[in-house]
Amino acid sequence: MTRKITRSLSNISQGLEECLYIGNMNALRDWGHAKDYVRMQWMMLQQAEPKDYIIATGVQYTVRQFIEKAAQQLGIPLRWEGAALHEVGIITALNTPSSYPSLSTGQIIVRIDPRYFRPAEVETLLGDPSKAKTDLGWIPEITLDAMVAEMVTHDLNLAKQHALLKANGYNVDVSKE
Repeated sequence: MTRKITRSLSNISQGLEECLYIGNMNALRDWGHAKDYVRMQWMMLQQAEPKDYIIATGVQYTVRQFIEKAAQQLGIPLRWEGAALHEVGIITALNTPSSYPSLSTGQIIVRIDPRYFRPAEVETLLGDPSKAKTDLGWIPEITLDAMVAEMVTHDLNLAKQHALLKANGYNVDVSKE
């Protein structure tokens, strides 16, 4: 889901998509960076005796907060209006309007779509990495903000490439899921 968010918002910023459609924005998730998780896996493998560990950050954010962080990273702050299935994310300002000629203040770029609600929704996912910290001294080093910045930078570069190709007459298939 995180990649869908950063990819869609980057595509929207370049005029390649109109809107991000999402399910439960209030779901709480424990997101971490693969680099931290691989480092933890390596630390686990260095132990003389195998043990089970939970690889997690121990910190939760809502899907809504992730969307806000990604949009803010793009310079597109959002406000929320409506409730439940009718809630929308609206652009409040454009920090660099010349970078996003297809966007405007007041434009809706996030909508709820019931198709993206899970049949057996888990409202909260949170891992407890305290054993890994105690036994191995492992703590995640990459914050959610840093991870979002990395993801947005990557997806914005791809979106700019696709927009350039499209502007020059090439048929570009932009992944939306």
